[in-house]
Amino acid sequence: MELTWHGHSTWHVVVEDTELLVDPYFDNPKTAVDPEELDPDYLLLTHGHSDHVADADAYPDATVVATPELTAYAQEHFGQEEAVGGMGMNLGGTAECGDAWVTMVRADHTNGIDNDPDYSGGMPAGFVIGDKKPTQESDPDCTTFYHAGDTGLMSEMVDVIAPYLEPDAAALPAGDHFTMGPAGAGIAADWVGADVVFPMHYDTFPPIEIDTREFVDEVKAAGAAAEPLVLDGDETYTLE
Repeated sequence: MELTWHGHSTWHVVVEDTELLVDPYFDNPKTAVDPEELDPDYLLLTHGHSDHVADADAYPDATVVATPELTAYAQEHFGQEEAVGGMGMNLGGTAECGDAWVTMVRADHTNGIDNDPDYSGGMPAGFVIGDKKPTQESDPDCTTFYHAGDTGLMSEMVDVIAPYLEPDAAALPAGDHFTMGPAGAGIAADWVGADVVFPMHYDTFPPIEIDTREFVDEVKAAGAAAEPLVLDGDETYTLE
């Protein structure tokens, strides 16, 4: 599984022959990529804020993976015609997306549509992407990536995501102000039990500018077994 961070919360994930793009927003200081350079099979949207869906209209041929409310909005306003399962999905559900299995999990945040304040995007979410369908039986051969979305620290990380979905890697918002900051992300790193954790959702706007050394220090202070890894923009990490 290849994980490429394009700044903010935008991740390009490759599972065998399937490409997934999470929260496309390329107007951020960490990326030099033009949205048109990518051609994802699936477009995963955690919620409707503009810094997570601003470039969704660049991918009209991608299948949308989002709540039914946000899926309907994307189909109407961004040009996508297809949705996973034909209708979107919801919290707790798992959908087969090509060679990947995508489970939608909770995120503690808000979810209005920025450019349409009268429209609700349903519940905000995170995604756990794996190369095998999750079951109650632990599978050491399964490779799994947790994209936490925009969230604060929540007990579901330790009660559900860690024991059931067993992420090997996790991207955690660390910019504070709109999400958890470095301290909360450090605790989350311990709770989710991943081998490696990446900070995201930082440095894009003045309120979320941080020193990423704080993230590294807080992961260590929490006693997490995970390796804190700060990627450069457009850098790829291979998860094996």
